[in-house]
Amino acid sequence: MTSTHAFWLAGRRATGETTFDVTSPWDGRLVGKVSVPTEAQVEEAVAAAHAVRDEFAATPAHVRAAALDHVSRRLAERTEEIAQLISAENGKPVRWARGEVGRAVSVFRFAAEEARRFNGGEAQRLDTDLGGQGRLALTRRFPKGVVLGIAPFNFPLNLCAHKVAPAIAVGAPIILKPAPATPLSGLIIGDLLAETDLPAGSWSILPVTNDRMPALVQDERLPVISFTGSDKVGYSIMDSVPRKHLTLELGGNGAAVVLGDCTSDEDLDWAANRIATFSNYQGGQSCISVQRVIADATVYDRLLPRIVAAVEAQVTGDPSGDATDVGPLVSEDAAKRVESWVDEAVGAGATLLTGGKRDGTSYAPTVLTDVPADVTISREEVFGPVLTVQKADGEAEAFAAVNDSKYGLQVGVFTHDLQAAFRAHRALEVGGVVIGDVPSYRADQMPYGGVKQSGVGREGVKFAMDDYTYERVMVLTGLAL
Repeated sequence: MTSTHAFWLAGRRATGETTFDVTSPWDGRLVGKVSVPTEAQVEEAVAAAHAVRDEFAATPAHVRAAALDHVSRRLAERTEEIAQLISAENGKPVRWARGEVGRAVSVFRFAAEEARRFNGGEAQRLDTDLGGQGRLALTRRFPKGVVLGIAPFNFPLNLCAHKVAPAIAVGAPIILKPAPATPLSGLIIGDLLAETDLPAGSWSILPVTNDRMPALVQDERLPVISFTGSDKVGYSIMDSVPRKHLTLELGGNGAAVVLGDCTSDEDLDWAANRIATFSNYQGGQSCISVQRVIADATVYDRLLPRIVAAVEAQVTGDPSGDATDVGPLVSEDAAKRVESWVDEAVGAGATLLTGGKRDGTSYAPTVLTDVPADVTISREEVFGPVLTVQKADGEAEAFAAVNDSKYGLQVGVFTHDLQAAFRAHRALEVGGVVIGDVPSYRADQMPYGGVKQSGVGREGVKFAMDDYTYERVMVLTGLAL
């Protein structure tokens, strides 16, 4: 009999009056039952976070760092257990789930390191002008207040870590709302935080349903919102609370550019294999998965068959199998949506080279060419294992094709030309340019986020810490400098 998972209310376990089921996208089996907080319990969590904000901000750095180090160590100790849980509730192949746990281990470790050196203060002498004689400015950063972290389903552990760890590092209380489809991984973080000495109220993990999110978003006691998800939901949050501080990571339709200097078989095999892997590695359900390939005309004809072969070599099936590369999408509705977009493109004249078939929640890895510019899959984020390939006549045309998108998250550029790399960095309207690889590379300590409709602000531990805090200056007078 499946037990009911409690949630975490102001640092303690709690249960509500109702539950919901978490089921496997692969076979529909029950993974767990999750208790849902009542309205009164949500209010208690928010009130506790608001009440403890000054105390938590003043908590010594070593206390916060020790807690973060503890979570990092415990995640590493429980890697296989947690990876199996991620795979079960998310449908992610377990080999990728293990990698996600490893990344979360690093996120908490990075946060512990940053907590020890953050907010040390910077002195600035003011006697550079006569009116500042005898004065010194000291600047430090302080939390903006309680953080509401709203995490998505596609990285159910690591993206929760990216909300929680920076908040704890700066001493900002956090209310975490994990995705209803995948709450169990987020609740694991609560299990580990409960083993630390952080003050009561400094963190809560509340698996509330999405229809209850607006009330949390609009609560004035939660002045900072960190949201990862769709642009539609993200911008609706922004419109509803224009005076709050928001970090929005809203996805994209990532492009991989293969320039004309990549002429060797080794170059093209590397590009094709990386593109095939990272257009499918989370079932395509990653905001930096490869959705568009833009290949120089001089290499297009040699690259395309390599991409198709590499995509067809991806092992699809049961996500619990170690050999599986591509599992199901998060739901049958998600798979049906991908199916409808591909069908629309093919109906409008696109050429289907492989894939294009749905089986329940699974969608076969797919490659399309000759895709019209006005179909949905050319304009939106597919969030599925679908790849479009197009030809470009030279670097300028390739970069223009990348920029011809409402999104601007990351792009990969395959080239050996250092000057081309710098031109790409200058020309491409994105938050990150990855040279020599796909756009799907992310190191969890680097600044991560986009421009245009890919969002505002930056994740990445140190950069999120900056985002959660503000600079306060103190002027000292009457000093003998």
